[in-house]
Amino acid sequence: MLMRKRLFLLLLSLLPLSVWADEGMWMVNAISRALEQNMTGAGCGLAANEIYNEDAVSLSDAIVSLDFGCTGSMISQDGLLITNHHCAYADVHALSTPEHNYLEDGFWALGRSEEIPIKGKKAYFLRRVLDVTGEVAALSDSLQIKGKPFGMRKLSYMIETKYNKATGLEASLSSMWSGSKYYMALYEVYSDLRLVAAPPVSIAAFGGDEDNWEWPQHKCDFAMYRIYAGPAGKPAEYSEDNVPMHPRRYLDISVHGYQEGDFAMVMGYPGRTERYSSSPKVRYATEVVLPITNEIRAAQMEIIRRHMDADPAVRLKYADYFFSLSNVQELQEGEVQCCRRFEVVDAIRQMEDGVPALKEMISTLDRQYAAVKDADCNRNWYRETLIRGTRISRIATRIHSLRHKHEPEREKQVEETNIQDFEQIDLMVEKDLFRYSVEQFYEHVDSTFWGPFQKELKEKYGSDYDALCDALWIDRMMTQEDDIFRFFTDISIVEFNRAADNAQKENPISDLSREYTRALYQYRLSNGIPQYPDANSTMRLTYGNVLSYSPRDGVTGLWQSTHSGLLAKVNPNNYDFNLKPDWEKILRREQYPLPVNFITNNDITGGNSGSPVLNAQGELIGLAFDGNKESLASNYYFTPDYNRCVCVDIRFVLFTLRNYAGMGYIFDEITTR
Repeated sequence: MLMRKRLFLLLLSLLPLSVWADEGMWMVNAISRALEQNMTGAGCGLAANEIYNEDAVSLSDAIVSLDFGCTGSMISQDGLLITNHHCAYADVHALSTPEHNYLEDGFWALGRSEEIPIKGKKAYFLRRVLDVTGEVAALSDSLQIKGKPFGMRKLSYMIETKYNKATGLEASLSSMWSGSKYYMALYEVYSDLRLVAAPPVSIAAFGGDEDNWEWPQHKCDFAMYRIYAGPAGKPAEYSEDNVPMHPRRYLDISVHGYQEGDFAMVMGYPGRTERYSSSPKVRYATEVVLPITNEIRAAQMEIIRRHMDADPAVRLKYADYFFSLSNVQELQEGEVQCCRRFEVVDAIRQMEDGVPALKEMISTLDRQYAAVKDADCNRNWYRETLIRGTRISRIATRIHSLRHKHEPEREKQVEETNIQDFEQIDLMVEKDLFRYSVEQFYEHVDSTFWGPFQKELKEKYGSDYDALCDALWIDRMMTQEDDIFRFFTDISIVEFNRAADNAQKENPISDLSREYTRALYQYRLSNGIPQYPDANSTMRLTYGNVLSYSPRDGVTGLWQSTHSGLLAKVNPNNYDFNLKPDWEKILRREQYPLPVNFITNNDITGGNSGSPVLNAQGELIGLAFDGNKESLASNYYFTPDYNRCVCVDIRFVLFTLRNYAGMGYIFDEITTR
């Protein structure tokens, strides 16, 4: 009896917490009977075939991937798509000018003729998912027998091409559990998307970086596109003759709200998780790699922010770049803090102790990470300073890539590169970033990696980095003869990669990590333990409930925020907490609490941004747009008592459209219940 109890406790410790809580980004095409029962127990009123069905219209037909970076959902029979504002941020930024600054003032198409085409934007509708594990194995064996060289890229190309031709759909092969399973997703792709609505950042991103990953929040983080099709209703490139596409399914919108404890489901395209990571890998990432990138990016953000606050023109130029930089930096900084707070490495090591097949792998990984540490640190300092530390480094890289072209063609493309890039930067900002990057490079990258010209400069100027940077700096377009070009191209990442590879010798960490994932997958499979693969931009669902939480002792984060909390944060002297007078006036007229944001315990990650949050009947109640700070270890580990998904209430979106944007016509095409 005691042995049975111990075995039960061991299996319980290995079970993904989704069995008992709400962890899990489950593949929509593989909803098991057990998972369906768990969802029903949590309050779901839908059957599995109502969520995903290859042979009939289902809920998944209303869910869209936007270039596999964000998620959107269809909300009308005339192709209206809703997602997050921060998913549309780059598009809105690209359309903005000093005369028409849509980031600051918002964009509202008051009729279809005012909708703006977005070049290069695509919407992917999932039509079918096939298990092709056996087919991939057979093709791999066939190529091996024939002695034909192949890698995963070639193999993917071959099998995707086959399915493209056979179905007329875009095929995408995905590896699950490091090649333990393979699935082919087939998509119908629309490429004529037009911007319909985007509120000002003071509405969509109220609270800015200070509120990012925090709770409570008060953001109206939404944007709208419309998808167009050819006259026959099929996908087509942009044309004035195109018409709004008619999706197979669109979501009904619930205006009745929700209460704490109500069922909530999120469907979307989460980008990446690494929950099959070993304890050595997580320790190495949080103690060695991420502290370097976090330190550098925080300093770079401070430099850019100082210039943005001083000049609106600089803010417009750098808004999109800063937005991307800050989001990643804050996420990874929180990842380090949460992994320490929740002792993630120890939790994973405890799980590993129960899986005998992992014991030798763990020891080998510990040795390999120790061996590669110095080379990897040098590589990270170099990458974060001279490769991505400035935007002028990109100009040098592009010019360098043209070195093999014939002279007339090369000179023309060099000029085009300069013109294109110099329009997007501010030289004062870039010089400050360059000065910071140069110092960090010399102070942290071992001199054995320096190039000849870099050594020469160091010998001449020593630690006088101001003088060194002044000697290299140019306030004009870059050429191959400039010293700053020589400085950037004096070395390449190749030398750093070679050093890291040599340090690993006969046991590459990447190979060991794949073996680890496969072994853990097989162990759980053989023991009947339900498991989901890491997120990889394939459609997933996650279920949970609207739920408050306690981020720390004596503090409770209530499940909903309202406009009164928003107004209490207003600060005209702080850019992130400033409101436009007309919007503030509208909000202050509201006498009853207006729901703004809410939280659930759904398991999400990057790529889920814009995902619909659905009630038990599959009706839209909000959009997922953020996580809380306590969830930032979720790349590696789910924290069930703390993990929260932050959502914008769809009623706040509708309120904004009607009362601020004056887009009443939108209400004629959406269905509310």
